[in-house]
Amino acid sequence: MDMSDKTILITGSTDGVGRRVAERLALTGAMVLVHGRDKPRAEHLLSTIRDAGGKAAFYPADLSSLDDVRSLAGAIERDHTRLDVLINNAGIGTGGGNAKRELSRDGHELRFAVNYLAGFLLTRRLLPLLKASGHARIVNVSSAGQQPIDFRDVMLTRDYSGARAYCQSKLAQVMFTLDLAEELAGSGVTANCLHPATYMDTTMVRQAGAAPISTVDQGADAILNLVAGSDTEGSSGLYYDRRRPSRANAQAYDASARARLRTLSRDLTGLA
Repeated sequence: MDMSDKTILITGSTDGVGRRVAERLALTGAMVLVHGRDKPRAEHLLSTIRDAGGKAAFYPADLSSLDDVRSLAGAIERDHTRLDVLINNAGIGTGGGNAKRELSRDGHELRFAVNYLAGFLLTRRLLPLLKASGHARIVNVSSAGQQPIDFRDVMLTRDYSGARAYCQSKLAQVMFTLDLAEELAGSGVTANCLHPATYMDTTMVRQAGAAPISTVDQGADAILNLVAGSDTEGSSGLYYDRRRPSRANAQAYDASARARLRTLSRDLTGLA
């Protein structure tokens, strides 16, 4: 797909695979909207993109705050009349074996808040701009690490582990993607999600104490396949393992579980 006139928002794009995807999409002539928390890193990325002849702008936000997510959506709505691609990439890893339970600014379990709720709210706020594109794509960067949601204790107040929190939040992303695909059928907007690569050489992986076994470019290749691949055009509601359609955890295909998550998410983000 020709990306030269597209406007693309990538969350978590000042580091890791998000940064590599931003750099590569900028080379196609797309207008890349960079999101992150670290202004110096963002400015360095913008300079790199512009020095190579690309176009980019920075939109700061802390995704652990729903107010910041709303402000980010408002800034995008203010500056743009359409959005062609939304890549929900930002996230927090497992934190390794000693991860402690933390709360977001809104009092929600941190990994659930950043990895899932922020993308849920941002996507729902930006749907009018995506629909205005005519042919837009939503790509949710999930993981093969998935764990069913325990709706009796979604915020994991008991038996907490960073791995459990991470895997639950990543399955929530997949469930949201399948919901979006059903909702947006016929609108021209598609929604897909993926596990980009296993243990990429990123800060998140190193902080978890894992040895990288995949490159950032391998992860970027998989994401770009859903963003711009001709073979994925028109596809929606799919979970990919790298570049291959695959099956997510069984709970993702449970309509009643997705409905419970949808109601909870609307309540927690104030969209009810």
